[in-house]
Amino acid sequence: QVQLVESGGGLVQAGGSHRLSCAASGSIFSIRAMGWYRQAPGKQREWVATITSGGSTSYAESVKGRFTISRDNAKNTLDLQMNSLKPEDTGVYYCYANINDIPRWGQGTQVTVSS
Repeated sequence: QVQLVESGGGLVQAGGSHRLSCAASGSIFSIRAMGWYRQAPGKQREWVATITSGGSTSYAESVKGRFTISRDNAKNTLDLQMNSLKPEDTGVYYCYANINDIPRWGQGTQVTVSS
């Protein structure tokens, strides 16, 4: 059974940095795009960043220049380095990946940015 598990959520002060990780496990034959979404309280889930299997990246305008997405194809892991954090970055962050041509989601990890 394929699983995605996020880690690294927590409380951080505005202006600070934090790193999220996501690990895929199970019977994995291929992983195409991977990325992150987030959901703030009372709001819809929004896209944050994507990275292709070849390493091409794209970011939401709200995080461009502050967040960096990366992946390790050998380890089936995904990271999100978040710098210059703002209170509006608070939310549950979800990892997703196209694994064996099926979209998968992690359970989410809470990031809270205090002002």
